[in-house]
Amino acid sequence: MRILLQRVSSASVTVKGEVVGQIGRGFVLLVGVGQGDLERDAEMLAAKIAKLRIFSDEAGKMNLSLEGVSGQILSVSQFTLYADLSRGNRPGFSSAAPPDEGKRLWEYFNAALERLGFEVKKGIFGADMQVTLVNDGPVTLWLDSRS
Repeated sequence: MRILLQRVSSASVTVKGEVVGQIGRGFVLLVGVGQGDLERDAEMLAAKIAKLRIFSDEAGKMNLSLEGVSGQILSVSQFTLYADLSRGNRPGFSSAAPPDEGKRLWEYFNAALERLGFEVKKGIFGADMQVTLVNDGPVTLWLDSRS
């Protein structure tokens, strides 16, 4: 499972002209599920994200967690995180999980974050989405359950 995490001051996801998820300060999580990913991958990444200390404290040091700043989460499924660009200019996606499994594990991941006490706003799996965000910092982190 791969996640591109962006610390944001605000973000939203729109589908067919309608805002389906919107947050203030927090994390945008672009979530890709790969072939062979398991529930334990989702649990591990949810636990890691819950404990990340990447918000500034009073001294300006990255020392506060999402909970520490009453932050929010916007989770967006993104199979393109598994793009293979090694053969030509058109990406292949054979390393991504099949859609049914990708959706199941993305929803499981979101539920794992909710079990940790976070409210999770979401995009719509498989939809054509427009994601708007203000990256704060900028701070962007790459998480991979296989690393």
